[in-house]
Amino acid sequence: MMRSRLAPALVLVLGLAACSGATAVVESVDPDAAAALLDGDAVLLDIRTPKEYSEVRIDGAINIDFLAPDFANRLADFDPDGTYVIYCRSGNRTTAALEVFVDLGFTSVHAVEGGIEAWESAGLAVLRG
Repeated sequence: MMRSRLAPALVLVLGLAACSGATAVVESVDPDAAAALLDGDAVLLDIRTPKEYSEVRIDGAINIDFLAPDFANRLADFDPDGTYVIYCRSGNRTTAALEVFVDLGFTSVHAVEGGIEAWESAGLAVLRG
């Protein structure tokens, strides 16, 4: 289900990368693939609200609220050439967030398909409270 929602964003992202000559990897990945990326040097970004983040989160996640007016400004503090794994609650916000990452020149962004709900359903650890 998430793949179909991300498909238009992926086409947009790949098209923009092709126009600029840059090679960008922007994709939806299942929770296990996301966990594998986190075993490397990927930075984990939780794009939910601070309230959602305080209730349940993936260990090591940095909270940057996609709905906050300073979302893009906060992302600009990160290295666009780094590798990022992003997640929200169910995957809906990541589709819109991918456009912001592309606009800022990020080249390696991986959205957790199904968000933290899918992460937890896959039996992967979360922190509560």
